[in-house]
Amino acid sequence: MIANQRVLITGAGSGLGKALAQRFVEHGAQVALVDVDLDRARAAAEEIGLESSLPLAADVRDTHSLHSAVDQAVTAFGGLDTVVPNAGIWDYYRSITRLSGEEIGQIFDEVMAVNVKGYLLTAEATWRHLLRAKGSMIFTLSNSAFYAAGGGAPYTASKFAARGLVIQLAHELAPHIRVNGVAVGGMRTNLAGPVSGGLEGRTVTQVFDGRPEGGNPYIPLHDISLDPITFTGSYLLLADPEEAGNITGHIINADGGIAARGFAHAAGGDELC
Repeated sequence: MIANQRVLITGAGSGLGKALAQRFVEHGAQVALVDVDLDRARAAAEEIGLESSLPLAADVRDTHSLHSAVDQAVTAFGGLDTVVPNAGIWDYYRSITRLSGEEIGQIFDEVMAVNVKGYLLTAEATWRHLLRAKGSMIFTLSNSAFYAAGGGAPYTASKFAARGLVIQLAHELAPHIRVNGVAVGGMRTNLAGPVSGGLEGRTVTQVFDGRPEGGNPYIPLHDISLDPITFTGSYLLLADPEEAGNITGHIINADGGIAARGFAHAAGGDELC
């Protein structure tokens, strides 16, 4: 059951993280909304309901910042049952063919610091509390954890690495803590890009709005809603020990059926020569 669970979500001030916080609260959980921007976390918590949500500030790249937020959540809730490492950035298809070595290196370092190091440090800051509750971690992954062309090389590498974290941590923490992931597809959020690439002001919603056909025509279920709330069900399933107590080291693909897609573009570099 989700009711009475104590949940911590990073990147919870907007987008998928906020939607997850809303759904967990609706199912009777207490949720710590951790975000690098405290004002954003507060606004989200106020919208969801402060009686069941706790806004906290932390930079997932900073272990001291994370431990402080986790300690505050544990003090408020008495422990943790579910942790969702979710904070991330997207590289907006930045390719090595369009950037210098210095530029791609800076973007790579920033993306990996948030999307991989941030996940690992979140796991480190919380596993002891999850051990006491025999709880679980649920990592937000992406279709880019399995397929090319869902971003540039830095982003794709970061999601493959995060996929490795799920499998490795599931081994390290078994049998006491379950570790799983959800590989989501594109959705309408304010997911930003790396500052090093000048992309901090862009959002995924802008990408969808810029497509003349609208939505996401590249997946079999191209008519599904791109509202983040529709991607939350898999997390609720994995967090429920009664329904998913025998699942660990697994990743649910909630991407609209990319694996069932036919051939579109066989090669991404046809225009290079």
